Amino acid sequence: MSAADTTPALAERTVPQTQRPRLDAVPVRDYGQWIAAVITVVAAGGILWSLGKNPNIHWGVVGDYLARDLVFRGLWVTLWLTLAAMVIGVVGGTLVAVMRLSANRVLSGAAAVFVWFFRGTPLLVQLILWGNLGAIYPRLALGIPFTGITFFEARTSSVIGASVAALLALGLNEIAYASEIVRAGIQSVDAGQTEAAQSLGMSGPHIMRRVVLPQAMRVIVPPMGNETITMLKSTALVSVIAGHDLLTNLQDVYSQNYQVIPLLIVASIWYLALTSVLAVPQAWLERRFGKGHRVGEGGSGSLRRLVGFRGRAAR
Repeated sequence: MSAADTTPALAERTVPQTQRPRLDAVPVRDYGQWIAAVITVVAAGGILWSLGKNPNIHWGVVGDYLARDLVFRGLWVTLWLTLAAMVIGVVGGTLVAVMRLSANRVLSGAAAVFVWFFRGTPLLVQLILWGNLGAIYPRLALGIPFTGITFFEARTSSVIGASVAALLALGLNEIAYASEIVRAGIQSVDAGQTEAAQSLGMSGPHIMRRVVLPQAMRVIVPPMGNETITMLKSTALVSVIAGHDLLTNLQDVYSQNYQVIPLLIVASIWYLALTSVLAVPQAWLERRFGKGHRVGEGGSGSLRRLVGFRGRAAR
């Protein structure tokens, strides 16, 4: 390179920064995004207008049943079933996950068979089986096997009613799915963390409680939040065994007045409201256990969860 070629560049570098011309950065205009936004707004507006003006929906019936006592009674059953099934699922799932990761082959095998059975059969089938357990075992007894010693005995129908059958089916099914989520979270923690804790003389349960699980929660919380929302909607399946949840109560009504669509819209409105509320604590837990990791961009966590913004992977 000759001296004539390098001189202008050297002269440019010697110009003070304050005397250089200002360059305004203009972002690239994405016209395709604007076109897609207009099409989306027009389509959504058309759908809402069509639904709002449709006389076959009977919005008056929707408004009439939206806050009826039978709806609130059904909501109460739906909520306590969701909460109880998730508590059973999380506690039992953690136990099954630890068993699955155990070096003891008997424990690991038993956990694998449990997950295989309850994850491999439809939840609806499990609900019907638990609801008709009396057809298999007319009486339930608690005692010492092969000895004839019995501590407790009762008719199956008096012990396992519709609510208990629903709770057993939902809780046991959730254990199978939750155990896989917890197992994935535990395995996501680097093995060096456990080795370092062992070198400090910490016991196995202490390592699991103070080192592994707190780090695994960042991986566990998002799918477990989805499981909670899925469980809320899965409670609608208990209508097949008269579980008296929200959908069951509304089905009882529209089987008499034939207002099927308006009452299904009532159920949809309440399910949407509850899932939106459940998204708030999930976002809070994600922020709490994701400290030090960037989980997304733009807006608050709750709003991002509600509108479904996609977060970038943490680095």
